Amino acid sequence: MRVDDIRTLARDRGLKPGRLGKAELIRFVQREEGNFDCFATAASGICDQADCIWRNDCFAAAKNLNS
Repeated sequence: MRVDDIRTLARDRGLKPGRLGKAELIRFVQREEGNFDCFATAASGICDQADCIWRNDCFAAAKNLNS
């Protein structure tokens, strides 16, 4: 998902996304939803949050951070 799309999603949920980067913005949304703020932390490729809307982006971002 693109950062602009994530900002729109945040605003639609009543949040003020500011100028956060993609990972920080997603974690902000996760916290505000009452979920774990774990985006891009699945370095081992293991995650028990099967219904997470960020799942595919998360694994890719975690892989890039640990390369």
